[in-house]
Amino acid sequence: MDLTGLTLRVAAARPHVLLAAVPGGAAVRLAAERLLRTRDWPQVSTPAQADLLLVAGPDLPELRTPLERLWRDMPAPRARVHARTADEVEDALNAGRVLLGSPAVRHESAAPPADAGGHREGEHGAQDTEAEHGDGRRAPDGQDADGQAPDSQDADDHADHGDHGDHGGHGGHDGHSGGQTEMPGGLPMAGQGADRDGLMLDQLHVPLGPFLADWPAGLTVRLVLQGDVVQRVDVDEPARPSDDAAAEAFWVQPWLRAASGEPVPVGEAVRRRAAAHLDSLGRLLAVAGWPAEAVRARRLRDDLLYGAPRAAVAPRLEHLARRVGRSRTLAWLTRGIGVVTAQKAREAGVGGPAARAGGDVTSRYRQWLADIRHDLPRLEDPAPLDVAVEDSPRGPWRAEHPPSAALIALLPRLLEGAELAAARLVVASLDPDPDELVSRGVVEVARG
Repeated sequence: MDLTGLTLRVAAARPHVLLAAVPGGAAVRLAAERLLRTRDWPQVSTPAQADLLLVAGPDLPELRTPLERLWRDMPAPRARVHARTADEVEDALNAGRVLLGSPAVRHESAAPPADAGGHREGEHGAQDTEAEHGDGRRAPDGQDADGQAPDSQDADDHADHGDHGDHGGHGGHDGHSGGQTEMPGGLPMAGQGADRDGLMLDQLHVPLGPFLADWPAGLTVRLVLQGDVVQRVDVDEPARPSDDAAAEAFWVQPWLRAASGEPVPVGEAVRRRAAAHLDSLGRLLAVAGWPAEAVRARRLRDDLLYGAPRAAVAPRLEHLARRVGRSRTLAWLTRGIGVVTAQKAREAGVGGPAARAGGDVTSRYRQWLADIRHDLPRLEDPAPLDVAVEDSPRGPWRAEHPPSAALIALLPRLLEGAELAAARLVVASLDPDPDELVSRGVVEVARG
């Protein structure tokens, strides 16, 4: 029996897709998530689970090395494709399925295992260098659609996911390890440092991002851990696209257009804002271990983005808001972590839901739900959008200082002293959008 051929046929029939979204690729990610749900192709969260890698968004040279590491972590049979725009997603997925059943992938499956440097025996050059032409690649992000209630976070699981997104000559390497040594294959070993009580304990450097499931696209947060407690936090500058790339800040497009003088209806803006909050809520629910409700939030998000009328989404949204807002388990899991008081928010230049919530992670996701309910009756409002009156999804819109910049700057002070499992929840509850910092449209508006 040809077991390799059988494996390839099964993988090609229903690929497990890892979606790797880069800054400026939100529209591509959304199109991919919707199409994967429609096709019932599983979206997975780690390279070990995947056979198809879909890179979503413009080409960012700074992220090529992390993408290659993600690709190397995937077991054969595997394929990799790249969709730079939302219109390319369907063709990219079709090409990936074809590649999984191709002789080239069959040959790779039968090849000797790769060494630590990613090369196979008898192989001298890099392979799959042109992902967009369909020479066998994949993309990360993913999520199971089952599961009933939030579970406690698994610190080891998060640390492992962060290692997938390390990379690019940054994390724990190239002078950033702080005295940390490495084992063969790039695995970090613990160094030592004084803890809060002055004791010398092991320190471990753990990068989260840039390709981590349910994580802001391209964001890299570098943690120094003692045990499971975050001792120090550094945030990398977000990767920027090459000059000819068209990185779009999808969630703030109505505000960008209105700021440039184009008439934009309020209804369009509040619809985009409500969808953005549902997208953020879906991430937080997935991180908290409630994938069933995360899927419901994302379906509502997609319905809003595709113009569903209020009557079609209101009952489902009310059901989601009651179920999530009243969940004692979710509130217990998120209570008391990542506290941002109203005063602290003002001092940090933070506005929007994070400032209005004036509290912990629980307060912030409940604020998203309250804001969505407030926006729902205004989906058809034809009045012109005034950017000085209507907040963008993450706060008052100022192109010269996007609201996500303040949210990212706030991360170190919130994460230091937190447990590793809580750190993921804190980031998800703020959900900064790196697209706001790298989009060419934002830069052009800021320059005037």
